[in-house]
Amino acid sequence: MDGLTKGLNDVVIEGGDGRYGECEKLDERSRSSWAQVVSGDHDNQHRRPSQRRKQEQSKEDDEGRQVSGSRPSRRPQNEHGKENNDGWETLGRKPRRRPHKVHKDHWQGYKRLPNEQQYADEVGTGTSIEPSEEELSDLSQACNRLWQLDLNRLEPEKDYQIDCGEEKKVHQKGDMAEDSLFYSLSEDIFRRPTFSRFCALLDNYNPNVGCKEVVTIEEIQEQTAFIEEISRTAPIKYLYMYLSFKGIVSENYQDFKRMLTKLWFDLYGRGGTSGSSSAFEHVFVGEIKQCGGEEVTGFHNWLQFYQEEAKGRVDYQGYILPRRRGETPDSETQLLTIQFQWNGVLKAVSTTLIGVSPEFEIALYTLCFFGGEKDNHVQLGPYSVNIKCYRFGDKISSVFPIA
Repeated sequence: MDGLTKGLNDVVIEGGDGRYGECEKLDERSRSSWAQVVSGDHDNQHRRPSQRRKQEQSKEDDEGRQVSGSRPSRRPQNEHGKENNDGWETLGRKPRRRPHKVHKDHWQGYKRLPNEQQYADEVGTGTSIEPSEEELSDLSQACNRLWQLDLNRLEPEKDYQIDCGEEKKVHQKGDMAEDSLFYSLSEDIFRRPTFSRFCALLDNYNPNVGCKEVVTIEEIQEQTAFIEEISRTAPIKYLYMYLSFKGIVSENYQDFKRMLTKLWFDLYGRGGTSGSSSAFEHVFVGEIKQCGGEEVTGFHNWLQFYQEEAKGRVDYQGYILPRRRGETPDSETQLLTIQFQWNGVLKAVSTTLIGVSPEFEIALYTLCFFGGEKDNHVQLGPYSVNIKCYRFGDKISSVFPIA
C-alpha cells in the first residue's frame, strides 16, 4: 500500500522539440477516426524488409511513385494517389510502404451499454494463475510471470514485421530510418477482442496538454467495456489475485474492475487545466506539451505508434541503444528504444514494448504502481527492464519501460 500513498507528485519531463498548432485549432482533428489497416502485400509477406525494399523501390521507380525524401500525403488516398470512396480510409506512410487498411465498423458496437456487449469467454482461474510466495515477495518475479501469462502477445515475423533502420544518438539530428518502423501487421490482430477494444479508445482524446477533455457517455461505455474485456484474461486475473493477496484491493472482483477504470480513465489536471489528462491518455495515447517548447510526452504504446504511423502522423527516426550498450535490435526485438516525430513534434527518446497485449501492459503498469517504487528493475522474459513509475498523489502521472 505504500506505493499508493506516497504522493510523490512527480512531474514527467520527456525531451522533445518541434512544431504543433494551437489548442483550439487542433481540437477537431485530434479526435481523428481510426486508421483502416490491412497488410497490403501478401505475396511479399515472408520476405525480410530489406529484400522487399529493393523490389518495391524498383517497382516504384518504374511507376513514377514517391521515392525516398518525399513525405506521405495526409489526405486519404488509394494506391494510385486518388481519394478513396469505397468506405475504407487509406493513409499515407513513409515511402516504399504499401498503405494498410483496417475495417472498424463493428467498433461502433463498443459504444453500447456494457450489458449489451458481447465479451470473450472467461479465462480459467486455476492454480496456474495464482501468484506464488516467491512472486508475492519479489516484484521482478511477479512481472516476469505476467510476461509468461500474456497469451495474446504477438510473434515477431509471423504476426508483424518491423524494420529498425539505423542507430542514432538522442540529440543527433536527422532521420536515420529510411522506412517506417512497421512493415506489416496481420489483419487478424484487430479481430482479437482486447486489441480492438483498446484501439477503439485511442481517438477519444485531445493530445494537447492543457486542453480540457470532453468525455461523452459513449466513450465512458467504451472504457467500461474495455475493462470488462481485459478482466477476462490471465494477466488481469493474476493482477487481481496479487493485489488481493497483498491486501491492496478487496476480494470483490467488481470493485477491482471499478478501481482499474478509475485509475486509468479518471481525469485530472496537467498543464494547469483540470480535467485535461488521464493515465490512459498520457501513457498510451500521448500528449503534446507547449510550455517551454513543444515536446511529446507519454506515448509509449506500440499499437498507437502503428496507428499513427499508418496515418502518416508519425515519422520514425531510428533506434537508440541503451546506455549499457546491448545487442543491436533486429526484426524480432520486442523491447525497443526509438526516436520519432508525432505531427512534426519530436519525441527524443521513448522505449516501447512491441507486440505485447493491452491487458499485459495494463497489468504490468498497475502492478508496479501499487507494488513498486519510482524505479522498478524487473525481468520480462529475455529483457531486463526498469519500469519507471511517476505518481500524482493516488493517480498515475506516467509509467513506461526503460531498457
